[in-house]
Amino acid sequence: MKSRVGEIALKIPQVRDLPEGAEGFYPKSLEKGQRSERALKLALAEMYIHGVSTRKVTKITEELCGLEVTSMQVSRATELLDEQVKAWRNRKLGSIRYLILDARYEKVRHGGSVIDCAVLVALGVDEKGKRTVLGTSVALSEAEVHWREFISSLQDRGMRNVQMVTSDAHEGLKKALRATMSGVPWQRCQCHLQRNAQAYVPKVSMRKQVAADIRKIFAGSDRKEADQKLEDFVLAYKKTAPRLAEWAEKNIPEGLTVFEFPVSHQKRMRTSNGIERLNKEIKRRTRVATLFPNEASLLRKRSASTVFPPGLFGCRTVTSTNTSARNSSTPKEAWGEDGRG
Repeated sequence: MKSRVGEIALKIPQVRDLPEGAEGFYPKSLEKGQRSERALKLALAEMYIHGVSTRKVTKITEELCGLEVTSMQVSRATELLDEQVKAWRNRKLGSIRYLILDARYEKVRHGGSVIDCAVLVALGVDEKGKRTVLGTSVALSEAEVHWREFISSLQDRGMRNVQMVTSDAHEGLKKALRATMSGVPWQRCQCHLQRNAQAYVPKVSMRKQVAADIRKIFAGSDRKEADQKLEDFVLAYKKTAPRLAEWAEKNIPEGLTVFEFPVSHQKRMRTSNGIERLNKEIKRRTRVATLFPNEASLLRKRSASTVFPPGLFGCRTVTSTNTSARNSSTPKEAWGEDGRG
């Protein structure tokens, strides 16, 4: 048996002349057919989940334990985490005040070819201002059907009372939100809006000024002031950049929904940067695996990277700056009388 201290040869006594139907002797501390110590398997799985490549894991075990562990054995060891990951992905949810959605892509083998698979992620903020990862899913694309199934699964797990959704403007996601969360205000990510605007700037020399002017709109003290600044922006660029002015008049209002909510919440909820920061941290762990053998492997690695340790935002208060409010046990006290932290 392969263990943390090297290979151990075990001799298990055999009992002869047993009555029919009786079981022979086998140590309870071992599992039948087991060729590796469970603690070693868990150690291999933990290294893999935290971003150590399978090749490096085999070198480490060979140096420390004096035995060779193949990359296939490392991958199989990660299956020990499946039960815990599945429990996390299917756990019950509750009242979620704000929902943030985003996706990133990873390369996966599918049907004999390599394709980009979408990893859908949902981040939620509850009534007490606690931000946590609600779930993750792997799909072939960001098509409406995949987003709709993902959002519906969150609702089936008990997600309710969502007051605003923040995301980018992917058409599949927008259609899915209209189908599953009709009537819930939608906030278009302001960072994505800034990036999208650059495609309509006619001259490179204008980009810096355009970005600064858009930031002034987003920095308005209230919706009325932001609308006025948007009107001034459209007038200022109507002649020099007509396509930009037309685009801004139609699209930028989608990024001003957050003004309808408490001032103390606006900074955190105006973009989907929370998920992008999480994606960046997880990418640090998954970048060693430039290609996943299948969707299940990608989902396991992505989910486990979020669960172990328990989420980058597992218990962080993000919408309250009042210490007593953060420690409060009731939503009313946590948000304040007027909904401010």
